[in-house]
Parts: sequence; structure tokens; C-alpha cells
Amino acid sequence: MMAGPLLRSLWSNTTRRSFSSHSSPSKFGYSLSSLRSFSAATASTAAAGAPNSSLDPNRLRNVAVIAHVDHGKTTLMDRLLRQCGADIPHERAMDSINLERERGITISSKVTSIFWKDNELNMVDTPGHADFGGEVERVVGMVEGAILVVDAGEGPLAQTKFVLAKALKYGLRPILLLNKVDRPSVTEERCDEVESLVFDLFANCGATEEQLDFPVLYASAKEGWASSTYTKDPPVDAKNMADLLGAVVRHVQPPKANLDEPFLMLVSMMEKDFYLGRILTGRVTSGVVRVGDRVNGLRKTDSGSEKIEEAKVVKLMKKKGTTIVSIDAAGAGDIICMAGLTAPSIGHTVASAEVTTALPTVELDPPTISMTFGVNDSPLAGQDGTHLTGGRIGDRLMAEAETNLAINVIPGLSESYEVQGRGELQLGILIENMRREGFELSVSPPKVMYKTEKGQKLEPIEEVTIEINDEHVGLVMEALSHRRAEVIDMGPVPGNEGRTRLSLTCPSRGLVGYRCVFSSDTRGTGFMHRAFLTYEKYRDPLGNVRKGVLVSMARGTITAHSLMSLEARGILFVSPGLDSYDGMIIGEHSRETDLDLNPVKAKELTNIRSAGKDENVKLSPPRLMTLEEAIGYVASDELIEVTPKTIRLRKRCLDVNKRKSQSKRAKD
Repeated sequence: MMAGPLLRSLWSNTTRRSFSSHSSPSKFGYSLSSLRSFSAATASTAAAGAPNSSLDPNRLRNVAVIAHVDHGKTTLMDRLLRQCGADIPHERAMDSINLERERGITISSKVTSIFWKDNELNMVDTPGHADFGGEVERVVGMVEGAILVVDAGEGPLAQTKFVLAKALKYGLRPILLLNKVDRPSVTEERCDEVESLVFDLFANCGATEEQLDFPVLYASAKEGWASSTYTKDPPVDAKNMADLLGAVVRHVQPPKANLDEPFLMLVSMMEKDFYLGRILTGRVTSGVVRVGDRVNGLRKTDSGSEKIEEAKVVKLMKKKGTTIVSIDAAGAGDIICMAGLTAPSIGHTVASAEVTTALPTVELDPPTISMTFGVNDSPLAGQDGTHLTGGRIGDRLMAEAETNLAINVIPGLSESYEVQGRGELQLGILIENMRREGFELSVSPPKVMYKTEKGQKLEPIEEVTIEINDEHVGLVMEALSHRRAEVIDMGPVPGNEGRTRLSLTCPSRGLVGYRCVFSSDTRGTGFMHRAFLTYEKYRDPLGNVRKGVLVSMARGTITAHSLMSLEARGILFVSPGLDSYDGMIIGEHSRETDLDLNPVKAKELTNIRSAGKDENVKLSPPRLMTLEEAIGYVASDELIEVTPKTIRLRKRCLDVNKRKSQSKRAKD
């Protein structure tokens, strides 16, 4: 019955030539060009029975899906979308960014809405990595409820505690969903044990009695079913998500909102489109907004609130299933997208003209790590990239800080910028995005951000959970002892013989670069999860966590003849045929000190016939570093040279004689 007006609305939008030719992909999981596919949008909306004209907040349920990494959030979202009639083009449909699909992780939060019976459910998919905790913090204020997904085999881990604490702080009543119960190792006794662990976690996080009375469901997101009672194989007619959707409608309260008050909306997400400009996503706190309304952009200041822009609402949009559709109006309690304003960003308020007070902004945890981004000044600079200047790099970093509140950018000297974030993975994702956009830059090693309170130096401490085979326990504990880790708990993994679980606290500086070492020590069989815990008194300096490096002292093309004689010196990072320059790191030394050498030396030609030729030289395969490994590997006197095609390690000072004089000065 709603197909006619919606069809006409979509048709009027899609027949505009300029929109169809300038639409761009949205980082929230949808393409604005999907408005052209009005028939698909109409079909998915009509199939779900969407009450498009109603602004009643009582029909809404705003829910976030929170969990530890790899516990099944995005797969669960796929099944919920499919249950409610949405067309899923591929698995992990909510992961729209290229890096998300390549790495199988969720990087940014996304919003969509689904219809279940007479209710509209606004669902927010959140990341599970601790480095992207800022994405969780800024969206929990948009919702009234949360689905806490916990792997029934692994139980609650470090990030589970982090996301749960944020949800409880905002007064949410989470629904506990024990996922992956179809695994052979998961029994009913194990589920009861995990439920008890989660209850203790709730209590330790300061949950109220009302929050402690949480419903428990059992699910297999991979197989597409959820049940209110424990089972491994539900009946055919019950192999769906109806029990979970019903629990959301029953246990999550509708938003408390007043449609008669002036319009207010806090911006929680932001994206840019070539045609529509800045698109702001947020929850309508009060009132009603319609296309064509005059609104103001407000922001909080030390003295109160400040108006930053006055504009007209050009377009209102709503994400429904896997498409985005235009709407004429939105009421309090709903989560919508708005276009027409050019100044407001995340944390700002959009309000009707008579409102002069901005809404309170979301408080985020402080960054714990920083890196310095600068212009690439190596001898090979400018060969691969198109964005080379400090101004271009600065503009790109400022644009990132505008859309990601967990990142702070501070301009420095000589066209350099200090970028502060939550971890090396978060900053590594930023660098990877920049190199794919054609940037060349040099990046310093990460530095931990310390605090000083009452004259005492404090450093960030992280909670680490490790699961490894028994034979690797000694090797891992020895490595972590050099990194100033302290063991809290140690015991066998339930349901896995020969596996041990360690719980530790470790300084953030000690964990920088350890993931690669951990994977090597455990032969790829170990799991390590970490999350920020607190600031504590500075622990002792780290022990020996890295050996010296092999440094090139000549410029030219690396030869196999030269590398053949250098292999015995350590592990090589390069192969024959690559370009080298003074100060470039070409390998890891077998000793604690750095070694300068010549990798471009060619074989001298003589008039005597020789059986040995360069083509017959057999070298061991070089150790190729990913960007995250390089970030964790470099020392304080080194830099990472990042270009669209290559990642090189180099000394901060390229001249070998200057480096020697500096080291002598440091000893004196």
C-alpha cells in the first residue's frame, strides 16, 4: 500500500541527471547511487511492511551490536537483515570499506534499519578491536539497548569488558547472546559457565540490579538461528532469528522523545558525497525535521554554545536494509542522515532556528599512542606517489580527524604532524588508506603518551588475554617478561586439551610490535587480544626486544652477488633488483648492534671464464614486512618510508658519518 508514494519519491530523485552522475560510495555500507535502483528499494521496503509515514517513537527500537573481535557481530547482522527481507548481495554486507573486506574486520560503525512486525529497529554494527573503541563510544549514546555477543567457546575477553562498560555507563540494558553454540566443544554446562562469567563481568562493571536481570539467548549466526533455550539443532521452522528480534522488541525500551519540542539532533557520524556535500548522521533527540526546514549548526564552547552555520535541509535519508532511501520527515528517537549543512561535524548539534543551546558532546577515552607524519625526503621520493607536499598531507589528516574523533592531529615543525590514536592498528589503517590514495610520507615509530600526576610518571596499561599451546608457554612468558608484563591469571582452556590461557597486564609500549613476534613464537597457533585498562605507575625500561639492523651505505640497484655474502650477517628484507640508498635498512643484524654495508656491489668482470654466474646464486627468500609489522619494528632513530607501491625502512639520519658522530656524542 506504500509502494505508490515511495515509488514516485524515488523516481523524482533518480531522474535528476546530476545526482546519478556524481554519487559516491558511502563508508557506512551503502552507495548513494542506490537511489537509482528505486524498484529494489521499494521491493525491500514493501516486503518488510514499513510504516513510512508514522513518526511515533513508540514503534522504534534503537539497538547496538557490541562484542569482542571475531565473536560474530557482522555475520549476525547479515542474518538479521535477511530475516527481515533485505537483499544481501554478499556475506558481511555491512563491511563496505575495502580494507574491511580484505582483512575481515570491522573498522567503522554502521547504521541500518530493519522492520519486524509493526516495529522499526535501528541497528548499529560496531567494531570489535580495541584500537577502534572510539567508534563504539560515539554510537552507544544513540541507542537504548544493546546485543552483547559472546563466543560460547571463548567466553568474555578483554574487549568484551570494554564495550560492556561503555554500554552500562549509558544506562543500556544489554541482551546476552551466546554465539557459536553449534561448535562441538560447546556444551550446556559450558554455556552456563560463560553466562556466570558474564554476570560477574556485569557486576564488576557496576551494573544496576535492572541491568543484571539480562535475558540470555543462544545462537549460531553462521547457520542463521537464535533460540531462547539451549539447543544445537532447533526445529526447521525455528531456524531463524525470530526469537532474537522478539527479545529486542520486548526488552529494549522505545526512545523517550517528544515530537512537540523544537528539533534537536546530535551528529554521531559524517561522510561526504560529491553531489550532496556533507552528510550528517545522528539521532533526533526531540521534535520533527522536514525537507526544506531552516536549521542551525551549533557547537559547545567554554563559554556556552556557538552558532556555526544557518542552512536549509536539502535532503533527509534513511538506511533501510542494504539501501538508502529518501524520506520527507523524521521524528524524535529516529536515526537519520541529513544533507544541506557544510560546517557541522561529529559532536556538533543540528537544531531548529529558535534553539541556541547545543547538546552535550560524547566523552571519548584519551589516545594512548602517537606517531609523527611528515614529507618523504628520501632519495627515492616522488617516484610512486602523486600527493607529496606537507600541505596535502596536513589537509588529509585534518579531514580524517574531522570524521574520526578518536584521532587527534597536532601540526608540528617543518611540515610534520603529530597524529594521536588508540593503537598501531588504527594508525596503520590510516596510513594504508593514505598510500592507496597516492600519498608519499615518512612516519616515525609510535610513542606512548605518558601522564604526570602528583609528580609521578604514569603510563597506559593494557589488559592482555593470550591462548596458546602448552609447549609455547615458556617462550611467550619469557618474551613478555622483557616487555614488563605481569601475569594475573593462568589456566587451561575449557574444552581444549593442550591449550593454556594467560591473562596479563602490560604497558602499551611493551606491546608495540609484539604481535608479529607472538605469531612467530607460537607458529601461528596462538590468539592474543588486548584492550586499554588504565594508567599506572611507570614500569622499568624494556629489556632487549629487538636486534640491530643492516644499513645500506651506497646508492644503486641491489645485486645478488652482494647479497650472497651478506646473508650470513642476518635476515634480509630486500631482494636483488630493488633500489637502495644511503641509510636504508635492508635487513636485521644477527647481533645487537647496527652494521653498515654495501648491497649494490657488482661482480668484477675479468677475461677468465668462470663456471659461477649471478644467475646461479641461490638466496633465501627475504622477510617481507606488512605496514603494521613495520610500525612495530622500527626504533626511535628510524623512520618508515611509505609510498603507494613500497614500504621501506630507513634511518632518520641517512649519512653514515653523521650517525657515527651522533652515537659517539650520546655515549659521551
